[in-house]
Amino acid sequence: MKESGQYTVKQLSDLAGVSVRTLHYYDEIGLLKPSGVGQNTYRYYNDDSLFRLQQILFYREMGLELAQIKEILDAENFDRVSALQLHRQRLQEKIERLNTLIQTVDATIMHLVGEVNMTKKKIFEGFSEEKQKQYEEEATQMWGEGVRETAKLWNSYSEAKKQAILAEGGAIYSDIAANMDKGPESEEIQTLLIRWHDHLRNFYEPSIETLGGLGEMYHDHPDFNATFTAIHPALPGFLKTAIAHYVDMLETRWLERELGILEE
Repeated sequence: MKESGQYTVKQLSDLAGVSVRTLHYYDEIGLLKPSGVGQNTYRYYNDDSLFRLQQILFYREMGLELAQIKEILDAENFDRVSALQLHRQRLQEKIERLNTLIQTVDATIMHLVGEVNMTKKKIFEGFSEEKQKQYEEEATQMWGEGVRETAKLWNSYSEAKKQAILAEGGAIYSDIAANMDKGPESEEIQTLLIRWHDHLRNFYEPSIETLGGLGEMYHDHPDFNATFTAIHPALPGFLKTAIAHYVDMLETRWLERELGILEE
C-alpha cells in the first residue's frame, strides 16, 4: 500500500481506541512495529500499520492469543481482503447465535440481579432438553469447550448452593447501588467489583475482554439497562464507568507483568 499517512503513537491510540501502553507492548513483542522512528525517538506508523492494527483487534475479538495473531499476520499467504471477509462471516454467525440465545440469557441475568417480577417459569422459558443441547453445541462451537465445562460446573452444585449464588448476585448489585455516592473509581466500589468478578467465577472464568463487554452491555443493552434502572435509575451508567475503570486497572497490571517478563 502506498504510504498516505503518518501517525504518532498518540494519534494511532486515539484513532483506534487502544492505549499507548498497549501499542508500546505490541512493538516490544514484534506484533505491530512502527514504520519508522524519528530523530526525536518518536515512533511513527503508516497506513499499513493502521490496517495491521485493525486485523489484530479483529483477531483479539475472536479470542486469539497475541502469539497466534502474529503467526497469522506474518504468514506469507496472508491476504487482508480474505481475512476481512472471514471476519464478517464469523461476526454474522455470532450475531445469529446470540440472537437465538439472548432471550434466555436476559431472563437469567434478570434473576441474578434480583428482578422480583421474574418467575422461575419465565426464567427458563424456551428451554427444553433438546434445545439446551442445541444451545450448548452452538455455544461450544463459538467459545470452545469451556462452555460445556461451565454447564457441568453449574449442574454440579446442590440446589442450596445454586440459590446462595443467585442471592449473592443480587446482593452485589444492591450494595453497589447503595455506595454509588462514593464514586465509580472509589475503593469501596472497586472492592465490590472484585466481589462481582469473583462471583462470576461460579459460572466461568471471565477474561478481561468479557468483563469489559459486560460493563458495556449493562448500560447499552435495553433489557439489561431496564433491569438495573429498576434498582437505581443511575445504576446502568455507573456500572459501565466503574467496570471500565476496573478492567483498565486489570489490563494495566497485566501489561506491567508482561513487560517485566520481557525485561528479565
